[in-house]
Amino acid sequence: MTSHHLLLPLLAWMAFSALAADRLPQTSTLDWPEEDLSGRMMDGAHRFVERKIAEAGAKRAQFWKYDASSEAAWNAAVAGNRARFQEIIGAAGVRPTPQLERFGDDTAPAVVAETSVYQVLQVRWPAGESVFSEGLLVQPKQAVTGCIVVVPDADQTPEQLLGLAPGLPADHQWARRLAENGMTLVIPTLVTRRLMELDDPTLKPSAQTEREWIYRQAYHMGRHVIGYEVQKVRAAVDWMKQRHPAAKVGVAGYGEGGLIAFYAAAVDLRIDAALVSGYFDSREQVWSEPIFRNVWSLLKTFGDAEIASLILPRSLVIEHSEGPNFKDSKGESKPPQGVSVRQEFQRIPTPAGFPKPSLIAGPDDASIGPGSEQALQEFADRLGLGKLAPLTADIPTDQRQNFTPEARRRRVLNNLEQAAQQLVQKSEVVRDQAFLYQVMPELAVRKWTTEPTLPTQDAAKFIAGAAAYRERFLTDGMGKFDEAPVALNPRSRFFREGEKWLAYDVVLEVWPEVFAWGVLVLPKDIKEGEQRPVVVCQHGRDGLPSKTLDAGVTGYGQVAVKLAEEGFITFAPHNLYRGEDKYRWLCRKSNNVQATLFSFILAQHDAILRWLGSVPQVDAKRIGFYGLSYGGETAVRVPTILPGYALSICAGDFNQWTRKVAATDYPNGFMRSIEWEMPYWNLGHTFDYAEMAYLMIPRPFMVERGHLDLVGTDSWVAHEYAKVRWLYAQLGLADRTTIQFYQGGHAMKQEESFRFLREHLR
Repeated sequence: MTSHHLLLPLLAWMAFSALAADRLPQTSTLDWPEEDLSGRMMDGAHRFVERKIAEAGAKRAQFWKYDASSEAAWNAAVAGNRARFQEIIGAAGVRPTPQLERFGDDTAPAVVAETSVYQVLQVRWPAGESVFSEGLLVQPKQAVTGCIVVVPDADQTPEQLLGLAPGLPADHQWARRLAENGMTLVIPTLVTRRLMELDDPTLKPSAQTEREWIYRQAYHMGRHVIGYEVQKVRAAVDWMKQRHPAAKVGVAGYGEGGLIAFYAAAVDLRIDAALVSGYFDSREQVWSEPIFRNVWSLLKTFGDAEIASLILPRSLVIEHSEGPNFKDSKGESKPPQGVSVRQEFQRIPTPAGFPKPSLIAGPDDASIGPGSEQALQEFADRLGLGKLAPLTADIPTDQRQNFTPEARRRRVLNNLEQAAQQLVQKSEVVRDQAFLYQVMPELAVRKWTTEPTLPTQDAAKFIAGAAAYRERFLTDGMGKFDEAPVALNPRSRFFREGEKWLAYDVVLEVWPEVFAWGVLVLPKDIKEGEQRPVVVCQHGRDGLPSKTLDAGVTGYGQVAVKLAEEGFITFAPHNLYRGEDKYRWLCRKSNNVQATLFSFILAQHDAILRWLGSVPQVDAKRIGFYGLSYGGETAVRVPTILPGYALSICAGDFNQWTRKVAATDYPNGFMRSIEWEMPYWNLGHTFDYAEMAYLMIPRPFMVERGHLDLVGTDSWVAHEYAKVRWLYAQLGLADRTTIQFYQGGHAMKQEESFRFLREHLR
């Protein structure tokens, strides 16, 4: 089509005397080559977040104010950071009265093995929140010289560290060396890195390790496989301090166990010394490590050097061991490199008068150990245990007849799953108490009544009180980048024409490397000086803006075109959830600096709203949102935060989100899907879809629900929406919300939604 043919209809409806037909007025020409704008957007977002990760290390010092005048002053100065660290690793809950229960069975007593020096017992102990740990207790037959929690790597067993089971050479059986030197040891069992058993066909697409299985469900509930295991170590320390109050307590670990030992010593001041082997390193690439190491906001405040400073002025021994090498589709733990370990070690503060940490390595910082002579002796010296005797040939024999490490492995895994699932089941009450009844306590008081009508509550009070929760949802739920927006610099080009409308690609700058892009659809019959409402039509996962315009695309039904033909201006933005794992890795990288995929999407939509408000034909007070699937997910996350959206319609997504993401008993949930980015830190205890929708009040909100849509179940959707409807009604706003159930699947139903848009935007 020639520019001349486009220009005539444009001049008939636009309020401009001069208009280039190949672009919108008040925009420059979009001159990027005809390429995949989606891919360009994704690549830029990855460059941006990698820059933010690099900046986090440079800015980290602002969060640390040390005071080396005394041990008490040091601990007081870092107390806030220690509490924050404990929170983000999910080491939460009250631990019970310390107790180690010895247990066996009919043919296998609690005594596992013994030598002339020590006895090994099979034990378990509670760690709080229905969590139990299992492992081995080593008790010396003579006086106790010290107490140590020895944490094996995730793919090692306690028996291997004592030489009770094959798998480790004698010089790596460092727990046996410590046992022979008169120390009381507790050796817990960690969740393994092995793949989940695939006899359940619904698990096959997700390809999860057992650590990831616990991580996914726990992370969404403000817990973590790391935090659970740190609490197990601390519960063992509880017992040691009760049983041997005068003895010094140490913690030592290798690989994944090194991580747990390191973190436990950082949060628990009762631990006098820590030995960390095969883990300490620079963490700037932690996003590329196994996903079960993903910790919300870690890099904003903590590298390994900063975590080490939480252990000071207590003793820390770091052994540069090769460490386990593990790789799957969601990350890789590579052996630490000597240069990197040395550089990170040198960042640990070393105030005068405090014991300095030790780095044990081979010549030229080569790896050594694990459990090398140098590292174990240095650790023993820090605990005041004297010279260690060499390892003997007295290898204990396991006396149990029916014990299998596999049965224990399953018990440990199942116990943590049950603990996380209890949090999922109780989460609704927690959210009500934390949000709704905090803002308006009077809503918690319900009395039996037969009155047909009753006075409503003060909506203004709720709206004012909810403001702080909107900020919390943004900062702690979705996350936001510390980056000022740049000038919008709008650019456009002609995209497509229909009988009643014209469409343009529009690109807006958001941040360096990050832009917003979408398709603006303008009705041709807009009169001079007239302002129309806008409906932002949001595509779902793996979609493009054009899908909302194209005929024959399942689910969308040309929604952007049909609304334009009804007289609305429409805008179809591109959201970043395209390219399969590319957007998941973007979310993963962002987590480390307290951000998510929606940190980008929110900033892009903020730019879109600001630009739409500047378009002469747009009534900036009448901009609505209508999204399907991941676009429906956007409908309860973006308009709830951005007040520029006058209403929101969620299609094909509204749900009991906590159960959808974290419940393990739902076959269509995200625990059994490839979508490993879906857990958001502690969202299950703070915001489900009802709480998100509360933030729309007093603006109109609607849900579309197809009975056959496998995204959820009618009962889940009805339950969650009933809470929204109830609150709108209590505030006298029942006419501003509705739900449409219909006989259909994962699609935009449109008819009732169009009526909703006409009613509330016109």
